[in-house]
Amino acid sequence: MAQTPLAERLRPNTLNDLVGQEHLTGEGSILRTAIEQGKIPSMILWGPPGVGKTTIANIIAHSLHASFYTLSAISSGVKEVREIIEEARSKEKAILFIDEIHRFNKGQQDALLGAVEKGIITLIGATTENPSFEVNSALLSRCQVYVLKPLNEKDLIRLLHDAIKKDEFLKTKKIELKETEALLNISGGDARKLYNLLELAVSHFPSPAGEGVGGEVTDNLVMQIAQQKIALYDKKGEQHYDIISAFIKSVKGSDPNGAVYWLARMIEGGEDVKYIARRMVVLASEDIGNANPNALLLATNTFQAVHIIGYPEARIILAQCAIYLAGSPKSNAAYLAIGEALEMVRKYGDLPVPLHIRNAPTRLMKDLDYGKEYKYAHNFEKNFADQEYLPDKIKGTKLYEPGKNLREEELRKFWKERWKEKYGY
Repeated sequence: MAQTPLAERLRPNTLNDLVGQEHLTGEGSILRTAIEQGKIPSMILWGPPGVGKTTIANIIAHSLHASFYTLSAISSGVKEVREIIEEARSKEKAILFIDEIHRFNKGQQDALLGAVEKGIITLIGATTENPSFEVNSALLSRCQVYVLKPLNEKDLIRLLHDAIKKDEFLKTKKIELKETEALLNISGGDARKLYNLLELAVSHFPSPAGEGVGGEVTDNLVMQIAQQKIALYDKKGEQHYDIISAFIKSVKGSDPNGAVYWLARMIEGGEDVKYIARRMVVLASEDIGNANPNALLLATNTFQAVHIIGYPEARIILAQCAIYLAGSPKSNAAYLAIGEALEMVRKYGDLPVPLHIRNAPTRLMKDLDYGKEYKYAHNFEKNFADQEYLPDKIKGTKLYEPGKNLREEELRKFWKERWKEKYGY
């Protein structure tokens, strides 16, 4: 196999060669327009691995004929940042690309502020994490945030065929893409992972290597390769989503053993302690919810605690919380309810608030019947007033269905006494 990885050999040099991210780089899009005008703001590129963050940064630097500096937040610190800023002062245009910028601490991020604000450098940060949480507000306010999407099936198929046609090494092989389902499923919208799997599949062809000799890429072959690679945890992204998925599914499935094992895999692999804790906060609400409201409290406290404590002791706190969440009754009723509500908002738009529950702070509003005939719940038996709270167009719509667990059965009983006729609880 060629020494340079396939993903690097096929890295696009222009926006026209880039596959995916049309919302940012297609004709008339905001980022393409900025590049064409030569006016690039400092930016944060936020998206999953292998969707083009580094490629876009390279294309921008090439298009602007700018001096291009790169740093990895994993291995670089304030010293390296300051050295690049000092060198960039003598350059007409300088772009600093920082991969995994979410791993920079506050001091490291603060070192960038002055240079970004004065225009000494144009910062392009890449992150797989929500920048609202991981990039401090001072730096974030000086940057545009662009969200990159996972590549879809059409994009991935195009990449596969382009690789076989364009790559000089692969062109020497007789490669038949007999099946692609495993390649698409395992890559999960990650072009780098897709290329790695294709390259490994070619190296595992049963026939002897040689000019013009190749074989078939099948789902079975790709699955065999994937199983061999899954034994390792790559904190840079390769197995990041697979392991966190296994962890969440173990907790969701009420298996404390699976939860602790996959937690250990993440810890041993050097996963960010805050990332693990934040996923448990989301899980506590999405998959446990009102079946055990204390789960969200414990998960939130866990996030705060590990932020203060850090590794190695944080492993104990994470394990305690993971076991508690795995042992909690499960409900996704709140998750489903807000999903239904958002779908209704998108379907019907901004429906007017019923007059009787509008706010009426002025005389004019009162004259317009704002708040008229509103029933104050505390003035009625059991603090309940039978009145409509939804807009007229969707009145009587039931969005929340309590889960089948002890706590939500109590909620069901509570609402059945009040809303049986209206919602059928």
